[in-house]
Amino acid sequence: MNFSIQQYPFDNNLECEIIDNHRDFLNWPLVYFLEENKTKEAYVGETTDVLSRLKTHSKSERKQKLNTVNLILSDKFNKSATLDVESNLIRYISSDGTYSLQNGNLGISNHKFYQQKEVYWELFKDIWSELISLGIARHSLHDIDNSDLFKYSPYKLLSREQITGLRMILNCLLDDSAKVSLIQGGAGTGKSILAIFLFKLLKTNLDDFNESDFDENDKDIFHLLESVKQKYGDLNMALVIPMASFRQTISNVFKNIKGLSSKMVIGPSEIVKQKYDLLIVDEGHRLRRRVNLGSYFGTFDKNCEALGLDKNTSSELDWVQLQSEKSIIFYDQFQSIKPSDVTKESFYNLKNLPTTRNEKLLTQFRVKGGNNYVKLVHQLFDESINKGRPKINIGFYDFKLFDNLNEMVDQIQLKEKEEKLSRMVAGFAWEWISKNDKSKFDIVIEDTFLQWNSTDKDWVNSTNAINEVGCIHTTQGYDLNYAGVIIGPELDYDFKNHEFIVYKERYKDKNGKNSIKDHKILLDFVINIYKTILLRGIEGTYVYVCNPNLRRYFSQFIPIYHEKTKQEKLLKILDEPNEHTVPFYDLEIAAGNFSDLQAVRYSKFIEVPDLISPQDYFICKVVGESMNKVIPNGSFCLFKKYTGGSRNGFITLVEGSEIFDSETGAHYTIKEYSSKKIMDEEGWHHEEIILKPLSTNSYQQIVLRDEETINFKVIGVFVKIIQ
Repeated sequence: MNFSIQQYPFDNNLECEIIDNHRDFLNWPLVYFLEENKTKEAYVGETTDVLSRLKTHSKSERKQKLNTVNLILSDKFNKSATLDVESNLIRYISSDGTYSLQNGNLGISNHKFYQQKEVYWELFKDIWSELISLGIARHSLHDIDNSDLFKYSPYKLLSREQITGLRMILNCLLDDSAKVSLIQGGAGTGKSILAIFLFKLLKTNLDDFNESDFDENDKDIFHLLESVKQKYGDLNMALVIPMASFRQTISNVFKNIKGLSSKMVIGPSEIVKQKYDLLIVDEGHRLRRRVNLGSYFGTFDKNCEALGLDKNTSSELDWVQLQSEKSIIFYDQFQSIKPSDVTKESFYNLKNLPTTRNEKLLTQFRVKGGNNYVKLVHQLFDESINKGRPKINIGFYDFKLFDNLNEMVDQIQLKEKEEKLSRMVAGFAWEWISKNDKSKFDIVIEDTFLQWNSTDKDWVNSTNAINEVGCIHTTQGYDLNYAGVIIGPELDYDFKNHEFIVYKERYKDKNGKNSIKDHKILLDFVINIYKTILLRGIEGTYVYVCNPNLRRYFSQFIPIYHEKTKQEKLLKILDEPNEHTVPFYDLEIAAGNFSDLQAVRYSKFIEVPDLISPQDYFICKVVGESMNKVIPNGSFCLFKKYTGGSRNGFITLVEGSEIFDSETGAHYTIKEYSSKKIMDEEGWHHEEIILKPLSTNSYQQIVLRDEETINFKVIGVFVKIIQ
């Protein structure tokens, strides 16, 4: 191993122990983990001056409760690497559930640096395995990645947009003339992450922040936070989540975060019980008004009366403003799904008040297809799409249309085994008859028999969820790895008039339709439902459409799923290697970085019996037309791992942070390589690298110059097409 973890009592003898045993690391970058094993409280840090840093901690009243220090040492560490390891440890330990962290959630660095993925992520995985063996951690990184504690952790790195929103919110809290911060953002833009980050930030003691690692953005936010703390002290606050299922999930998350409590997560009806300094509302578009409330009518009326409001004209949005000195409301008008939701006009009026501060989140973080996939989903339901087929590059996001529902169910089951967190979701077009009779099936389509979700609280994480079908009410707000979406018989398409049709009698959500007389309004709600559930899947979305006309319409824009082609079946693609195999990477399955594809869970193996030294090679299924003069789209190509030497004139698979293949949306590409070198006092280095397409179509060459050539590497050299 290229690291060691050394454990010592956090006491007066610690300085002597470190000087005696680790003299070479006294002024060397390292990471440390302070813990108290009985209370399971801990702190993660990094430093280049270990004695001074630990001496400072020993004077802190809260750190004095921690009695053991684990030093993580490596001669491969540099400052960027230790910041990276520290950041990853904070994120994963906080989500592992074994320890509660004293760390604040500001100043968690996200530095890009040389060999970050190739070397230091691999090193971190080894460190994590060692922490598991020491009993400090319990769960694998893969399991944590799929956990709600990780997905909704307050220790997330914020984007520039989110930081701008956070700064606006803190300024709003300091501005006596501002009452509401209104944050608009589509599905997957990080509204819930920002809401939870903010909540933790405001509930954290200032002493728990590691100011020495702050960058300029962090310092700016910290000074604003100091001012907010000085103005309000300990804020009386709550996180309001309208949907019961998602509320239960976030309550469970808060229960496991130091300084937070499940009682801090409330439903709208609890707002009336007391006044708050601050209310943060997530999924604000699901706040309700007095329409189609069913059994909730009584509670709604009682609360309006208690607050002195007219029940017929007010809404839960009014309750929020009345019961809080300040409020922060996250919403998305395209996720309003039923008549009881607060109207978009109400949000428009709130947005335009002089006491409201407004911000937008635009960047997509959930789905790997990014903003382009979101744009495609919206365009699918836009009648103007018929003026021209959309040409939107969603990279290798796994978006497929199925002709056979059984095949889609099988594929979601397979993805659950491979990736976890893969679920079937459907529109509300079938009665929930299995609720009272478990022997019955709700969704029957040809020879496929399925049941709705057996629970409406945190269904996504329930034991039998993979064998059931969720609806909008049990999936809105959640992240999935794969979503299998059934578009029910209530939605259709009229080719003659080029418009969508909704059949009210086939839509089974009574509270979602009873008061609606205008079919256009119902159609808008139904389309919003499908837009919302089509944006749940991180890695991919599979679609089955019940009505033939609508299926034919979507088939113009969504790739049709086919079983593996006969050509692929001719190759011996194996799950395990043998002496004749080379690794196989399917470039269709992921965009981003090629190194991501090399993870074990993505790799298969192909037998090439006549190959000498198979360990020196790998195979890729190449997609796209940019090299079609030499490599036809869909070819299986043999590459030799690059180990050095000239590559001018060769077809190469290359990777780099400055590379963006316009055809695949990835940071790797296959092109003909050429370069120019210059020599100066520091030796030879690249002046320019040219990656040239060889295609019958028109593609731009990729040119890298100066600093763009630094974070760049050749993965392999093309040898031949094997099929």
